[in-house]
Amino acid sequence: MGDGLDVAVVGALNVSPESFYSGSVVVDADRLLRAAEAMALAGAAWLDVGAMSTAPYLEARIPAAQEADRLHWAVGLLATKLDLPVSADTSRALPARAALEAGARMLNDVTGLHGDPALGRLAAEAGAGLVLMAAPAAAPGPGNPIATVRACLEQSLALARAAGIAEDRILVDPGIGFFRGGAVAWPDWDCRVLAGLPGLRALGRPLHVGVSRKSFIGAVAGVADPAGRLPGTLAATAAAVLGGAHVIRAHDVAETIQAVRIAQAISSARAGGAERG
Repeated sequence: MGDGLDVAVVGALNVSPESFYSGSVVVDADRLLRAAEAMALAGAAWLDVGAMSTAPYLEARIPAAQEADRLHWAVGLLATKLDLPVSADTSRALPARAALEAGARMLNDVTGLHGDPALGRLAAEAGAGLVLMAAPAAAPGPGNPIATVRACLEQSLALARAAGIAEDRILVDPGIGFFRGGAVAWPDWDCRVLAGLPGLRALGRPLHVGVSRKSFIGAVAGVADPAGRLPGTLAATAAAVLGGAHVIRAHDVAETIQAVRIAQAISSARAGGAERG
């Protein structure tokens, strides 16, 4: 993580033209490699490649074979050209296998192993790292958002253990942007989850958070176009770091690392002041 940066920043790249933020999409080899190299130079700890949009409000599902082809190409290019780990953002076993065969070291599953039962077994067999995102089985109720997220993650961790995945290979993600249609308005839900991140420490796993340019930022700040949401993203990033995030997934690596450094410095000063007090 280098240069005193305790919170890892992961560069998000998409080879899916249907993704919600067009600025993250690269579909030719030269541009993909240049974008990845820039993220590596800025200090990314690893790269996370998506080949199908997972935004819950988009109808963007593509055949598994098409996702597998996209991932195999993109992961293979990055894994051979860069000295930086690569993860695959997928919830299906066929694309995951293609990514692992191409050199991916980690899988990022937005269904928290609820989508494809074979994915957990594949991750265990490959010895791959795994990000488990909190995945709602239904529209969330009126209760405490962080308690709901914690319960979802506990279920996913149980599935991971049953699949034989080593616990030290697992990160957990609170699913910012994925809890919609419930009793709590989704922008409020996401803000309340970010405010309650310390409540996930009891899970005992590193906390992976993705807020980059997401819809709740647009709703709160009144910015419809994801291209205009960088300031709000950096504010949400700082809040996540102050709440205990260990990993931040970002489209804008250099800017995010600067925000992380400031949030870490404030967190350290706060801890030091408490000790002196």
